Amino acid sequence: MGARFALSLTVPFMPRSLSATLGLLALVTTALGAQTNAVHGKRYPRLVIRNALVVDGVGTPASGPYDIVIENNRIAAMVPLDPVALGRGNAQRPPGDAQIDATGKYVLPGLVNAHAHVQDERGGLPQPVEYELKIWLASGITSVRDVGSDSRTTIPLRDRINAGAEGPRIFHYPMFGSVNTPEQARARVRQYKEMGVDGIKITGIKRDVMEAMEDEAHKLGLRVAHHAAVEETNAWDDIRFGTTSVEHWYGVPDAAIIDGVQSFPPDFNYSDETHRFRYAGRLWREADPSRLQDVLAAMVKAKVAWVPTLDIYEASRDLTRAQNQPWFKDYLHPTLEEYFKPNPANHGSYFIGWTSVDEAYWKQNYQIWFKALRDFERMGGTIAAGDDAGFIYQMYGWGLIRELELEQEAGFPALKIVQHATSNGAKVLGKENEIGRVRPGWLADIIVVNGNPLEDLKMLYPTGTEAVRDGKVVHAGGVEWTIRDGWVYNGPTLLKEVKDIVRKARDERRTKSATGSH
Repeated sequence: MGARFALSLTVPFMPRSLSATLGLLALVTTALGAQTNAVHGKRYPRLVIRNALVVDGVGTPASGPYDIVIENNRIAAMVPLDPVALGRGNAQRPPGDAQIDATGKYVLPGLVNAHAHVQDERGGLPQPVEYELKIWLASGITSVRDVGSDSRTTIPLRDRINAGAEGPRIFHYPMFGSVNTPEQARARVRQYKEMGVDGIKITGIKRDVMEAMEDEAHKLGLRVAHHAAVEETNAWDDIRFGTTSVEHWYGVPDAAIIDGVQSFPPDFNYSDETHRFRYAGRLWREADPSRLQDVLAAMVKAKVAWVPTLDIYEASRDLTRAQNQPWFKDYLHPTLEEYFKPNPANHGSYFIGWTSVDEAYWKQNYQIWFKALRDFERMGGTIAAGDDAGFIYQMYGWGLIRELELEQEAGFPALKIVQHATSNGAKVLGKENEIGRVRPGWLADIIVVNGNPLEDLKMLYPTGTEAVRDGKVVHAGGVEWTIRDGWVYNGPTLLKEVKDIVRKARDERRTKSATGSH
């Protein structure tokens, strides 16, 4: 049926203006019965998204309108619409068991969070995993690369979601951990493969161990994410050994320092996180610009991708902003709120004696980092988006959208930023022929946004944003529908459930505090 309609409309109508098209579509929508009747939490044999303006996810401009046909969990067809025929009432429309009216909205591929953490506790206090799963979906995130959680709980969670449970699809990369010899490294890679992991995350690793583990991982088809630290391995090793992606940015400027090591003060202690992050803010300025270009070019040639997580360090350049984000009021879980407070026992909670000097260095750090990212992509490098949320005042979901805003500050245009967060993320996962695009044959990972994110990336925040329409300030944006693997989820419904989870947790904490119980 879908193929027949596609053949009957092989030449799409080219409107004189997008606003004219939207106006005509709005007029005919009611007459054609395009009102949404899809239901949250269901997957349909045949779902149609009507009147969609589509951003495909590969850096090309928006086009449409289309009727997008989803059969079970795949995009079956994208039928271009002729608004003139619609207005006359003689247009053929593909039928469906349910439909979503996307008139005036933008349809994008589901976002890929390429650096995330599945967390059911923070600082030893429980936090329901449903909390972050719902936020991710409400933010339009349909795929998550989990780097470093407990395989014993995350692999069963991943498999339940793949079987139809609520949540974004999860790609699990456990922490490699401490290994002393190349032989032990190969054995651990084989063990992870038998467990059914999707990849491996390494950090704090010795060069001979890294070489052996990457060689074994390649043989077994496992991808590798490298969070380099102040250690003997850096981006040159990622280039030599074939790392899939560099996480954050440690290891890149290190590889471009002429003396081979950053200029630390005599009392520097890497294990003291206030020390560590204070001097991390001075690292980029010590990289030799010419040598840095060589590092970036070599990364591109070796096909080493970069997941910068710009958002996760933003508190270091503006602590007050980070501590007062507007969504904290209704959506910050008390467990996460407690974890964010300065505390040497909690990773990333390092703001003890943080100064204006520290922020000034970090602001300069960002400018050099921004330029390195622009140069890397200009050379042909692959940048993907991840938020590393659950640390340093960054919340799940909101953190990824803030990451996209920071990429815009770095100088990337909106179409490229969407590409980073969709098809590039799919490429890092090795799933570029399955997800990350709105294209027939691809899995049905699609989001419907109440506005144009190419005009304002804040439209992607689950809470939306303010916009000026006809001289008036109105609330706009938000991801209205997230479709993951054909399962339909309503963004406002998910956000309400998150708000209820937070309210209940806060009430329980107040009750315990009042009664003196623990």
